Amino acid sequence: MNTKQAREIGSECARKLESGEIDQVLAILAPVLAQPAPFRLLDLIGGEIGSFGLAGINLLLSKIAALREEGCWVVIASALRANLDRDLSGALILCQRYIIEADVWYGADSMAERVSGEALVRDFNQTLAVLKAWRRSRNDWVRRAVGVSVHFWAKRSQGDAGLVVEAVQLLDLLEPLYSEKEMKAVKGIGWGLKTMGRNYPNLVEAFLVRQINTNRSCRTVMLRKAKTYLPEAAKERLQERAG
Repeated sequence: MNTKQAREIGSECARKLESGEIDQVLAILAPVLAQPAPFRLLDLIGGEIGSFGLAGINLLLSKIAALREEGCWVVIASALRANLDRDLSGALILCQRYIIEADVWYGADSMAERVSGEALVRDFNQTLAVLKAWRRSRNDWVRRAVGVSVHFWAKRSQGDAGLVVEAVQLLDLLEPLYSEKEMKAVKGIGWGLKTMGRNYPNLVEAFLVRQINTNRSCRTVMLRKAKTYLPEAAKERLQERAG
């Protein structure tokens, strides 16, 4: 499948969806999703489907999820992302639902990068409030998605000094998760700290100093990821403080 074919598949799905032919849309998508495909092409298809609004695609997304293919979560996430500007709250509710339903790391990451991460970029304050609630979730994948969302925001920020206030707020968001024990969640949270460290190294060093000073324990992988992109001098200072 190439870009032209992906656009044609997306357009055909959109035409069928407009006519209410949900099963026909699924028949088009099933063979596409059953084989490996570049995510950028699946994003194109999902974007076309998402143009109908959440109410118009809710049943279809449930049927796509039932296929349980890796690409399903990319298509669903792209469809939800297409609705962020018109219904951010609704898209985030469904994002959490499909993170839980996917019950696998690539499902959580596909959703978090495309939906909750993108939502942080578009509407920081509203999305931050949602992620604070996700932080308390009993579901490991939802807590993982908090970290992945921060990763996406940090990647897009490119260390912009004008976004330091937001960067500090996101580190505050992650602080209660620093002691996370479930590895499924730890890896996503560590990923968020890692990318924040690449773009805001001084803030992440100060964050880690605070954890050391308050004797906050963490999984080894969490600290290793958080320090990945810090300057060597910062790593040495942290090592000295940790004893």
